[in-house]
Amino acid sequence: MAAAAVIAGLIGGGLSAWLIALVNRALNNPGQSKTLFVLGFVGLVLGKVATNAIARLLLNDFAQRTISDLCRSLSRKVLAAPLTELERVGIPRILVTLTDDIAMIGWAAQNVPSFAMNLAVLAGCAIYLGWLSWKVLAGVTFFIVIGAVIYRVLTGRAYKYLQHARDTRDVLFQHFRALTEGIKELKLHAPRREAFISERINTATEALRRDALAGVRHHTLADTCSQVLFYGIIGGTLLATSIIPNLSTETRTGYVLAMLYVMNPVWSLMEGWPIFARARIALEKVNALGLSLEGPHSAPAEIDAGPVRAWKRLDLEGVSFAYPADSEGHAFMLGPLNFSLRRGELVFITGGNGSGKSTLVKVVTGLYSPHTGTIRLDGRPVVEDDREAYCRYFSAVFSDFYLFDSLLGLSGPDLDARASRYLVELELDAKVRVSDGNLSTTALSQGQRKRLALLTAFLEDREIYIFDEWAADQDPHYREIFYKRLLPQLKSRGKTVVVISHDDRYYHLADRVVKLDYGTVAAPNGRDGVDRYESPTIPEHRRLEKEET
Repeated sequence: MAAAAVIAGLIGGGLSAWLIALVNRALNNPGQSKTLFVLGFVGLVLGKVATNAIARLLLNDFAQRTISDLCRSLSRKVLAAPLTELERVGIPRILVTLTDDIAMIGWAAQNVPSFAMNLAVLAGCAIYLGWLSWKVLAGVTFFIVIGAVIYRVLTGRAYKYLQHARDTRDVLFQHFRALTEGIKELKLHAPRREAFISERINTATEALRRDALAGVRHHTLADTCSQVLFYGIIGGTLLATSIIPNLSTETRTGYVLAMLYVMNPVWSLMEGWPIFARARIALEKVNALGLSLEGPHSAPAEIDAGPVRAWKRLDLEGVSFAYPADSEGHAFMLGPLNFSLRRGELVFITGGNGSGKSTLVKVVTGLYSPHTGTIRLDGRPVVEDDREAYCRYFSAVFSDFYLFDSLLGLSGPDLDARASRYLVELELDAKVRVSDGNLSTTALSQGQRKRLALLTAFLEDREIYIFDEWAADQDPHYREIFYKRLLPQLKSRGKTVVVISHDDRYYHLADRVVKLDYGTVAAPNGRDGVDRYESPTIPEHRRLEKEET
C-alpha cells in the first residue's frame, strides 16, 4: 500500500513537471495547435489531480494503520514488560508515551502524504529542469545544498529546545497526576494549594513555554534565511540565464516557471519540519522507555484458558528480592525466605509497615522475579517461560487495586447470573447490576469498591486467593462476614487463601500466621523462622473461642 502510494505520488510529480513543460512550450510557441494544447492541459490536470488524490488516500490509510499498530504494539509491550521495570520508569512517563508521544507520531504520519507528494513534485521539476539545461541545474543544486546546510545548522538548535520541551511534558504530566489524585488534600489546605500551583504547575508550564518558543524562534530564523536564499536563487537564475550564451528563451522561462511552481511545495516541506522533529523526539522517548517499535511483539504467547493442573504445595526456597538503593544508599531486601503454601489452607500474613508483606505477595504471585532462590510448584521450579502459566494459579485483590467497569476476560452463558448471585452475597445487589458482562456503576464507597473487586476474583475461580489489607475499609458488619463466612467458604472449596491483615481478633481462624519483620519471617521465639510460622497466640485464641462457645 505504501509502495503504491509512493508510485502514485511520483506519477503526480511527473505530471506536474509535464504540465509546466506544456505551459512553457505554449508560451514560447504560440503557433502550435490549440486543440492539442487544450487536450494535453486537461489530461495532465486530471491525471495530476487523480494521482494526488489516490496517493493521499493510500498514504492516509497507511498512516492510520501505522498508528493503530503502534497503539496495539505499545500496549502489548507495556503489559509484557516486568512490573519492576514499569515501576522504575514511573507511571507518568509511561502515560505520556502512550498519549503524547503516540499523538505526535500520529500527527507526523498524517503529514506524510503531503510530504511525499511535495517531494514528488520537486523530483519531477528537477528532472524537467535537468532536461532543459543540466549546467544551470547543477548551479542551482549547489546553492540549494548550501542553503540546506545552513537550514540544518539553525534547526539543530531548535531541535534541542524541542527536546527540552518534551522532557518538561513528562514533569508536567506528573504534576497533573498529583493534581487529580491529591485534589482533596489541596482543597483543604490553601497554602499547600498555592504552593503547588506556583512551585509545580507554574514552574513547569513556564519552562515548557520558554523552550517551545525558543524552538519556534530558531525554526522561524531558519525559515527566513531559507526564503531569502530561495528568492536569491530565483533572481540569480534569471540573471545567469540572461548572460549564459546559447541558452534558449524556452529554457529561461522554463526555469522561472518551475521555480515559482515549486515555491509552495518547498514552504510546505519546511513548515512540516517541526512536526517530524517532534515525532523523532517521540520515537526516541519510546525507544528510551525500552519499548522498541521494531521486531515482534514481546508479549507472552497465548496460554490455554483451560483449568490449571492440580497442585499440592508451593515452596519458596531461599528466595530474596531487593529494591534499588535510594539517594542515601539504603535499600530494602526481602529474604532470603523459606516459605510454603499448601492446598486448602488459610494463611494470615502480618507485620509492621515496610516489613515486606506486599513485596512477598508480588514475589509469590510471580509479578516480581526473585533475585535469588527458587520458587517450586510441587517440586518443579518456576522459570521465566512458565511465569505466565504460573500466574494463572492466583487471583488477588491488592491494596492499590484497580476496578474495571466490566468483567473483562470472563465468559460463559451464565456469567451474568453467577455475577448477580455473588452481588447478593456481597450485599451490592441494590447498587450494582450486571448486563452482558458490564457493571452498571463503579461509583461506590471504597469499602463497596473493594467488595466489587471480590466479584471478579470469585468469578475467576482460581486456586490461590490473595487479599492485601482487604478488610481495612470494611465496616464491622461486613468485616465479620469476610473473615467468618467468605474465607471459610473459599477454604471449603479447596482454595488456598492468603490474607494480609492486622485484625488479630481473627487470627484464630487461620491455619498459620506468618509475621514478617524487616523482610524476614519472625518465628514465635523471635528467631528467624525456617518454615515455622504459626503465632504463639493462636492456641490462646482458639482456647478463648472454645470457652466463649
